[in-house]
Amino acid sequence: MASISSGNGQEDQVLVEEKLFVRTLILNRPKQLNALSYSMGKGRALCAGGDVAAVVRDINNGNWKSGAIFFRKEFTLNYLMATYSRPQVSILNGIVMGGGAGCSIHGCFRVATENSVFAMPETALGLFPDIGASYFLSRLPGHFGEYLGLTGARLDGAEMLACGLATHFVPSAKLPSLETALYTVDSTDQAIISAIIHEFSELPMLKEQSAYHRLNVINRCFSRRTVEDILSALEQEATNKVDDWILASIQSLKKASPTSLKISLRSIREGRLQGVGQCLVREYRMVCHVMRGKVSKDFVEGCRALLLDKDKNPKWEPPRLELVSDKMVDSYFSKVDDEGWEDLKLPPRSNLPASAIAKL
Repeated sequence: MASISSGNGQEDQVLVEEKLFVRTLILNRPKQLNALSYSMGKGRALCAGGDVAAVVRDINNGNWKSGAIFFRKEFTLNYLMATYSRPQVSILNGIVMGGGAGCSIHGCFRVATENSVFAMPETALGLFPDIGASYFLSRLPGHFGEYLGLTGARLDGAEMLACGLATHFVPSAKLPSLETALYTVDSTDQAIISAIIHEFSELPMLKEQSAYHRLNVINRCFSRRTVEDILSALEQEATNKVDDWILASIQSLKKASPTSLKISLRSIREGRLQGVGQCLVREYRMVCHVMRGKVSKDFVEGCRALLLDKDKNPKWEPPRLELVSDKMVDSYFSKVDDEGWEDLKLPPRSNLPASAIAKL
């Protein structure tokens, strides 16, 4: 087993296995739930997201551009995965959140298990669903993507399969056999690989309380034009029917950063009409504005409250939705006016399969 060292004397953060015709990359920061770092699984998480705590430390030290470099590398990796000519199989056997979705969901095959837990929890941190999420969330059924992106709701493996985030569901007990079968196939033909995964796949039952059973309600509420309208629609639903899911959705929206909610909704809506590359370029602009903190410092405050001090009591600024103007939202989608800053420049791609070309 080869490894990619962290470069600072710490344990290797990425392990590389090569067996027959397959190369396997294993994220190896189990104590940090495999949070993505510059040099980056094992444990109970595929990947719980990017190491945003490290980014916030740089911002607090007056160096937001260090975080910009991190996101530029991460987004470029997301693009390469989304447009890679060879099929990528991601085994989602654990936590798949934020940056963890970015290094798996863009691939051809996403295999969920009973241990899978997906979420895009960025609005609770003062950020927004990035890593190309405005591309794949906007392509989920109805307005399910808006629901996931705004509330940060968690999905299990069965729900991931139902909405299309996962392509297959394989019980974790069958994963060793699946991996052995994949190691021994000498082919990059997507149809052949899909057939192999299908041999081990099952069709799981959705739990009775699954949000996916409430897609009609989600479409009614999360199709509204503004976040205020969405919240109002949910509150109206709550007066008509006692439903813990509706109350939980309302609570999630009220706890999240008002600025994050508004830029997230616009981002997902714009993503419907853009390719994955366009989404990543736009999201890179947005994340740089977030890190600069000229309009709002909610990202630093959210990370403080949830990840660092862990008092779970962020003080958002502005504190209410009605105080976040359209002009403030617009600024996140404009070029960053800072000396030496450049838009994300993605590498040219050629000889791509039809599945990758469709994403461009």
